[in-house]
Amino acid sequence: MDRFKTLQDMFKRYRRPGDIVFSVVFLLFSVFMLSQIGEQTVWKKGTKLFAQPSFWPAVSLGFMSLFAVFHLIGSAVSPRIEGRWVEVGLWLRSLEFVAWFLVYVAAVPVIGYLLATLLFAMLLAFRLGYRNLKWSIVAVLTGFAIVLLFKTFLQVKVPGGQIYEYLPDAWRSLMLVYF
Repeated sequence: MDRFKTLQDMFKRYRRPGDIVFSVVFLLFSVFMLSQIGEQTVWKKGTKLFAQPSFWPAVSLGFMSLFAVFHLIGSAVSPRIEGRWVEVGLWLRSLEFVAWFLVYVAAVPVIGYLLATLLFAMLLAFRLGYRNLKWSIVAVLTGFAIVLLFKTFLQVKVPGGQIYEYLPDAWRSLMLVYF
């Protein structure tokens, strides 16, 4: 009852068309990281090899580069599947959410954690297609629960927003401590 007749059938079934692009990018990244090892860590004189600050990072990055070469070779000899650039386009589209996060991080010190979280929860829900009142309420409640969890219960220190400076003293201290 095996679904695959051979190992090659299994690899064909699970092979992704953008694999070669991923392997090239991963190899370039790992070689770049390996090239920076001398700038980021040091070799200390008189210290045993395994205790050297650079030893284990160099070993891990060396193996990362070696396996990236193996992955590139495997991708190069595998049969081509249509849709490589379509898949790469999907990867690039996902960077949109990195941009959303960066804007959110930039907005928190200006408008405050509470307002930024509520606003971005609603905007992301809208962006993902949840565009009716029910989902807007769910997004706001979820955002409020996140703020309460992190600021009040876990007491995570998040910088207060510049907008809080315009609040009366009692409200400003409440917002800085709890929201």
